Amino acid sequence: MLATVIAYATIALLLGLLGGLLPAFTALGTDTQRLKTFTALAAGILLGSAMLVVVPEGFAIAGGAHDLEGDDAAVAGEVALVVLEFHHGDINASTAIEEIEAIVAEDGHDHAAEEADAADEATFGDAVLHVIEEVEAGDITASEGVAEIEALLSDVGHDHEDEAAAPALLLGGALIAGFLSMLLLEGSGFGHAVHEEHHDHSDDHGHDHVHHGQAGLTLLLGLSLHAAADGLAVGAAAATGELSIGLLVLFAVLIHKVPAAFSLGVFSLHERAERREVVRDVVLFALATPVAILVAYFLLADLGSLPIGLAMLFSAGTFLYVATVDTLPDIHNAETGRRAMLLTLAGAALMLVLLVLAGQLGLEHAH
Repeated sequence: MLATVIAYATIALLLGLLGGLLPAFTALGTDTQRLKTFTALAAGILLGSAMLVVVPEGFAIAGGAHDLEGDDAAVAGEVALVVLEFHHGDINASTAIEEIEAIVAEDGHDHAAEEADAADEATFGDAVLHVIEEVEAGDITASEGVAEIEALLSDVGHDHEDEAAAPALLLGGALIAGFLSMLLLEGSGFGHAVHEEHHDHSDDHGHDHVHHGQAGLTLLLGLSLHAAADGLAVGAAAATGELSIGLLVLFAVLIHKVPAAFSLGVFSLHERAERREVVRDVVLFALATPVAILVAYFLLADLGSLPIGLAMLFSAGTFLYVATVDTLPDIHNAETGRRAMLLTLAGAALMLVLLVLAGQLGLEHAH
């Protein structure tokens, strides 16, 4: 999974650099209509991602729905019965290990499958097989093996009870906290819609170069914080261990990141005296998302379902804020409102189509 997360971070970095540096080295920075079109479409994709993927997955994960599912839950139940027989004295430790191995094997787990999936997140059955291998290799006794398997059962049950007990107020609070954090950033001057800010001033003053002094650094910091929130979403999705969730969230983040990076490139090109300063701004912004992806993944991967779910819900709140802020100015404009609305709906529909296709390809996540 680590290789996948590194790939996510690398792609985010490259697209951030590409989108941000295009205005500095091409003539695309003058095409404001194309930028508005891409921004509205990206906002719809981001909105669809939040409502169709991140929010439901966040609630499911934080509520413990991903702890044990389907056949894995049935295996745990049968293994628990064998452990009880051992404690009652009905069977000895060696017989218990043999019966548990038979149960796991009947579920379709085998040693070859375990070795093939060693790089992936281990299921309960895989963990049990690992203990049985230790017993067979003589590394531990059969009694110690039964004790370790019992500990696996205890850990699973404890985690599930803790996650399921998460109050609705906590889950909803994480969602609104993400939304309000973006609102506080905007209200404190750390803007997000940098392209709107630049072009509004350009229209008002009738010239191309608008200098805002310290505003340039403030906007760079604000956009970088937004980009870091995007990275949190991808890192949290990756920490779930489900490829489909990670890919869908990454797609939404990248589609949104490109116009944001492009906007920063345009703004910096008009604000900075030298091109190297524009490159510096873009590099700092581009680094924010991949760094946040890696940090979020390493922090959340070993913390259990509740922190991962809460992080996803927080990220969903930021998605909802950014998606609406990106499109509301144009939607409230009588001249651009209809077009912006249709583009946003098209973006949300595209995310729905991708979810359907993921299901058809067998990548659909399961609860």
